[in-house]
Amino acid sequence: MRPSPPHANLQHPLDPILDFMRLLWSIEHGLQRMSKRMKADLGITGPQRLVLRVVEQFPDISAGELAEIVRLHPSTITGILQRLVARGLLDRRADPTDSRRARLRLKPHARRFTQVSEGTAEERVREALKRIGPADVRAARRALVEIAQGLNVS
Repeated sequence: MRPSPPHANLQHPLDPILDFMRLLWSIEHGLQRMSKRMKADLGITGPQRLVLRVVEQFPDISAGELAEIVRLHPSTITGILQRLVARGLLDRRADPTDSRRARLRLKPHARRFTQVSEGTAEERVREALKRIGPADVRAARRALVEIAQGLNVS
């Protein structure tokens, strides 16, 4: 049985835009909560796992390229990278063509964090997307891309 939509029990329905924003905030809050749970259960936060998975997919990626892909501010990425390097999960090497730039690679024992999916936010998102089907996923992605672009305009 599927749960009723979050707005179904509201006595005073919200304007559609406010309702959509409320859902976005709920997702953001859920991601934060799952990240804390992942840290306690798996020893790694959601953003740290995301970074490791992207570095695994793109060995020798630069920190700037990584920040662009995961859509986090470079200073946020710097903090995440410092913690992952300190834990011995990432290898950071100077770029042979530009000594100011570092290249990132996953260390072999970091794979235990990239292989696990049980108990992650990623698992929950995957399950939800399976339930709604490909056409709705494409439509949701289009809407989220438009919103992200609108919110990230300088």
